[in-house]
This record gives sequence, C-alpha cells and structure tokens, in this order.
Amino acid sequence: MTRTRVCLGLAAIVLIAGLGVGVSAGPASASGPKVTSVTVSGKSYTPVSMNGATDDYHCTLIDPHVRRDAYVVSSQFFPNSPEVHHAILSLIPPTLAARAHQADHNGKGWTCFGESALPIVAGNPFTNSGWLTVWVPGRKLDPEPAGTGMLLPAGSLLIEQIHYNMLKGDKPVRASVRLDTVPASTHLKPLAIQLQPGAPDVPCPAGVTGPLCDRNAALDDLAHRFGPMARVETSVIEAICGRNPADPPVGVSTTCVQNAAVGTKILRITPHMHLTGTAMTVTLNPGTPRAKTLVDVAHYNFDDQRFYSLMTPVVVHAGDKLGVTCTYNPKLRQQLPQLRTQPPRFTVWGDGSSDEMCLAIIQSVRA
Repeated sequence: MTRTRVCLGLAAIVLIAGLGVGVSAGPASASGPKVTSVTVSGKSYTPVSMNGATDDYHCTLIDPHVRRDAYVVSSQFFPNSPEVHHAILSLIPPTLAARAHQADHNGKGWTCFGESALPIVAGNPFTNSGWLTVWVPGRKLDPEPAGTGMLLPAGSLLIEQIHYNMLKGDKPVRASVRLDTVPASTHLKPLAIQLQPGAPDVPCPAGVTGPLCDRNAALDDLAHRFGPMARVETSVIEAICGRNPADPPVGVSTTCVQNAAVGTKILRITPHMHLTGTAMTVTLNPGTPRAKTLVDVAHYNFDDQRFYSLMTPVVVHAGDKLGVTCTYNPKLRQQLPQLRTQPPRFTVWGDGSSDEMCLAIIQSVRA
C-alpha cells in the first residue's frame, strides 16, 4: 500500500501506567484523509527466566486514548533489542476494559504465554485472534493492503505482548510501536487477521539422542517451562488438524487442512515458524483439482519474515479448505549458536524460541 507521507507535528504527550503515549496529527493531504499517529514507548522491562525456560512473554496494557472510531492503516514496531522474538498488539473492546485493567496489576503487566494475550477471554485463539498488528524479525514499516484498515473502535484498549528470547540476551528492553490511523469515516474495508496453525512433530535426527528425544518427555518439559496449558495447547492444535494428540504422525514436515472462512477475500499471508523452520506452503483446496498455491516459501528465514501479498486476492467459497505445510531441519539444533547449547529434544509446537511453530497469519476482508 502506498500513500503520501504526512509531516506530523507533535500534538500531545501523556503518561499512562508508565507508558509514554505520543499522539500526533497532520492535516488531510490532497490524496487522502488526515492521518493521526499514536506512538507508545513502553517502560524498560528486564526479561525473567522461570522454570528453566529461556523465554519470557510479557504483556502490558495500553490505553491509546481513541475517542472516535478509527482505522489503523500502517504500523511500525521498534524492538530496540535483539532478544525481542515477536510483538503482538491485541485489541481489547470496551466491554472487557475493566477485566483487562485487573490483569495489568497496576501497570506492571503480566506473564502471558500462548496466543491469547488476555487469558480471561474465552474461545479458540486461532479462529478469533483479536490481533491488531504483529511484528516479527525483518519487518519494518507495515502498511496495510491498499483500501483496507484494521478497525480501532473508540474506547478500546490494547495489549502489547512481547516475546523475549533469552538465548539472545537478558538485558533491559524498552520497545516502542507507532500506529498510523485515519477516521473510520474513510472509505476502507475492515481488515481481519486469522491464524492457521499446523502441528510440528519433529523427532531428533538420526544419531542424536537424549532424554527429551522422547515425545512425552518433551511435552512434560514444555509444561514445566510454560505451564500445563502449553501441553493442552499443543493437543488442541493436533486435534484441530485431525490428528491423534497422543500418537500423531511424526516427521520433518507437517500439514494441516481446515475449513476456510467462507465469504472472505484473502489479501496477504505471513508465514511464521521458529529457528529450525525451512519452508512453508499455503494452499487453497489442497489435493483436489481446484488446488491453488497461495504462498510457497522455499527458503524460510526467521530473521527476515515477510508478508506475501497475493497478486490476485482469493475469494473463499462454501466448501473451500485451506492447507498449511511446514518443513523443518532438526539438524539445525546442533548447528545454530542459539540452539546448540540446548539439549536435544523432540520438537513440538511451543512458545519457546527453541520449540517450533507452524502458523500462517492470514489477512482478509469480506468478499
């Protein structure tokens, strides 16, 4: 998406729960509406290791002081430290504001492993993510697809989840994020984010042994590091993908096929895996005469995670299915500086940088 850059003058700076929130606005340009930028600079946070984990997920509540409905048309996250593995902004509607403030512990934030930043929100986080924007390594300015925006209702709060990879460092981090918004009266289509997971089950490579090369032992270790819900989440993903959580197929690749969201138009896909991921393919109606490859990333690079805009957006019809296939190289655990100090393990879905994921982040609008 291209749009005229607007020179913004500083309008106000306020402090909320230890966060610096800057609001700046510029007049409407000849080519578009007035753009208002909200910049949030978090207070310094030092990641903490618990239960032998080398990762910390920390969430902070943000009040962007949105007085009128708006669309987010672009965003940029500034990690300011190599140990930031990812950052997610989730939208908290006004109806959940009081409960979100309670979780925030007077501005101190909370530990928030998993895909859902606010644990009190029920539902499947993979079908109803609530994500507003996401940052992964390699991402800089992130404009939304042309003619679209993420709806930001008046009175909404935001939760910023940051994943700290302590294999890269454990120094204090002060990250920041900027959201560029336009009035909701702007003629844009509301954008939605859907998550399509897969279930990695990657055994230790031939000749590599250790206690955690046993899948059950690896799952027990996952629950020890991140809590019992981590093991539950892994089982849920296996079940979503139609696999037996107790005895799934194993190998260096995994495929998950699910019903696609009928009536949506897919515009953009971001593949996400961790450090041993090497390839991802997203296919509409895989294994059928109507199969259509939407994204085929043959050389995945964790440090350069890109979004892929579809040359021709794809409309999802009744009966359509979406498949995601992820491939891994388990030998990288013995080669990469971050991982070779870790014990060998059977690799499953997990929150840690030394675990794995298989996730297609799909952006779409109503067809």
